[in-house]
Amino acid sequence: MKRRTQWSRAVVLTTLMLFMAACEDKASEPVAAPASSTSEREESLGQISLPDGAFVDQDGKPVHLQQDFVQGRVVVMNFIFTRCTTICPPMGVGFSRLRELLGEHAGKEVQLVSVSLDPEYDTPEQLRAWSSKFGSGSGWTLMTGPRADTDALLKALKVYTSAKEQHAPLVLVGNGVSGEWVRVHGLAAPARLKAVIDRMLPLPHPGPTAAGATAANPEDLAAQKYFGETPLIDQDGRQVRFYSDLVQGKIVIINTFFTSCGSVCPVVSRTLGKLQERLGDRLGREVRMLSISVDPVDTPEKLKEYAGRLQARPGWYFLTGDKQNVLEVLGRLGQAVEAPDQHSTVLLVGNTRTGLWKKVLGLAKPEQVVEAAMSVVDDRGEETGAL
Repeated sequence: MKRRTQWSRAVVLTTLMLFMAACEDKASEPVAAPASSTSEREESLGQISLPDGAFVDQDGKPVHLQQDFVQGRVVVMNFIFTRCTTICPPMGVGFSRLRELLGEHAGKEVQLVSVSLDPEYDTPEQLRAWSSKFGSGSGWTLMTGPRADTDALLKALKVYTSAKEQHAPLVLVGNGVSGEWVRVHGLAAPARLKAVIDRMLPLPHPGPTAAGATAANPEDLAAQKYFGETPLIDQDGRQVRFYSDLVQGKIVIINTFFTSCGSVCPVVSRTLGKLQERLGDRLGREVRMLSISVDPVDTPEKLKEYAGRLQARPGWYFLTGDKQNVLEVLGRLGQAVEAPDQHSTVLLVGNTRTGLWKKVLGLAKPEQVVEAAMSVVDDRGEETGAL
């Protein structure tokens, strides 16, 4: 029985490899594509605004599409589900082969991302088992998440379909620096996809200049100059630029704290937990909560443990970093202090879309803090205010 199972798997993989080899030789021939698509044709999609959802990868780790895979990189995305027996296995083989062709670029300048169209069934374990059939590795991430977040992402990418079985074989390639997105046939030969990627490389080094390319109007440029692009580190150990990665285009709720604080910090953190509940799925999409540690000994590991105790969801960032970098960010916010126990308990709540900013006393009654913060979150430009 074991030999028969091994033989069956070998037949399946051999068939898929022969299929992809045929695609290499006949890349100009359309394969099960919509009438408007062929494997040699690509369609420009212009700029795309990506929603931030509560996604996890095949290892169960939280991931943020824009921050982890798009910004400063080239991202290559396809759309699959593990129970699919038609176009998904060939696309899996194609991504595996593409990862090999990319060599050292895979996982660095170029990120491959497969989004599950069946999040109710496709758990991280299912995704990991599915991708292992094709030799997945560094640089290829499979994502799943709540249905609402998945549908919002698919609609933003213009690939949504109400029935997963009817999804078209498509690959989207995005340049996280220039903002360029193109759509390619999902069963195109891996060499064809690599040619599209190669046109987007090399990327400029991410930093203030590159980030400035995303600041499309004078107001964005002014805000970027004010807040700065100082790098910090979040609770997952990821480096983030303060303005471009955390503030730009979002509603932000900023507070300072430190993990060993036993007086005011637990009180403010509990209130922020209530605010998190009130925000619901707007947290991560429209709103980001930024808790900045004023204590240099707070490592990402300590922050992650602290965030876990608060049951922090994606969209609530706990931030640390080089001492000078933290002081620079806090100085721009008017929150710099000489000693951790001198930190402010005032929350800075800002709506970068409408320009409304308020200071909220974090030690006020929780319901008062929540209502004051929500007045900024819900602002539609009718109220004016500044720090």
